[in-house]
Amino acid sequence: MLTDFSPYMPHGMCLLWEPWLLLLWGGSDLLIFISYFLIPLALLKVLSQRPDLNHRRLVLLFVSFIALCGLTHAVSIVTLWYPIYPLQGFLKLATGLVSAVTAIVLFRLVPRLVSIPTPSKLQEANERLQQEIASHEATLAKLRLAQQNLEAEVEERTADLSRANAKLAVTTREAVHRSRNLIAVVSSIARQSARHQTDTESFIDTLVGRFNSLANATATVIEGDSNAAADLRAVVRRQLEPVELTYGDRVHVSGPPIDAGSEAAQQISLALHELATNSQKYGALSTDAGTIRISWEKAEPSDGNEDQLTIRWRENLPKTVGLSHGAVEKGGFGSRLLLHIVPTILQGRAHRSMADGTLSYELTVPLAAMAGGMNRKGDASLAARIAGRDFGVA
Repeated sequence: MLTDFSPYMPHGMCLLWEPWLLLLWGGSDLLIFISYFLIPLALLKVLSQRPDLNHRRLVLLFVSFIALCGLTHAVSIVTLWYPIYPLQGFLKLATGLVSAVTAIVLFRLVPRLVSIPTPSKLQEANERLQQEIASHEATLAKLRLAQQNLEAEVEERTADLSRANAKLAVTTREAVHRSRNLIAVVSSIARQSARHQTDTESFIDTLVGRFNSLANATATVIEGDSNAAADLRAVVRRQLEPVELTYGDRVHVSGPPIDAGSEAAQQISLALHELATNSQKYGALSTDAGTIRISWEKAEPSDGNEDQLTIRWRENLPKTVGLSHGAVEKGGFGSRLLLHIVPTILQGRAHRSMADGTLSYELTVPLAAMAGGMNRKGDASLAARIAGRDFGVA
């Protein structure tokens, strides 16, 4: 029977019951048993705290193998006094089977276990990984900086576009305003030039001349460095270019640089055209002796007024011309243009006189009106002023 141990003798008898041998034998087995019991506990604790470990079944086989080995040593202590050799034999058989399975599995896993990197290789791989991480972080930092720069540039370009759109809207409104003004001026000039005209050719010459003065003024502003203004000297030169080419040194132009907006350039060009036309018909340029001097200067403000600009036209008339100069006549459209319409539009004043053989015409306007900075009263009122309604002319 497996549970009948009477036929056997305890292992202690083989040791002659020597106390020191019993202590040596039993103590060694006890120490081995305790160690073999604690090692599986440590392995199980590792498995419980590291669920990500590979080859968990191999570790469990080692736990079983070591635990069974520990149990065989514990039974060896018991057999010193109690001969339970059949149980010890079955326990050893179980230990042998588990050991054999563990050995077979371990040999099959040798290639995988050998391929596991050594700590030095793991350290090298970790260092390379750290370097790659640092490189990626540097790249990300550059990308973030590029993104910030791009966002800032986009924001700046968006602001520039907004400013450009706002400027374009202002320019568009300004162009509409100027075109309406120009149409009003052209219409008024056509109506006024047609008054009291009986000769078609004379009417056409007068009308075309005035239209050309407007075109020259507008072209001078557009061809300048700015789309909003031109230098006053360029406006005067452009308007008087045919006269200067024809009469040469008899025409003198002088004055400091002054910006002239499109409206100021148009009105001054109209005035210069009337003065030059009258001079060629009746005045200094109708003979071989007369001269013309055109000048302008800034006038000192008085009584708290704003800065002014004074434009002067001086004609030295031959004695044969005298007071018969047609420009001195009153009531015609040319006179109203010079003395009322042009100064009114530019919010200034004008004066014309004849003394000591010299015809003088002075136009004084605010510098703000020259640059186009005065408050507008609307296209309709401008057309009304051009038509002469402010002066009692239907």
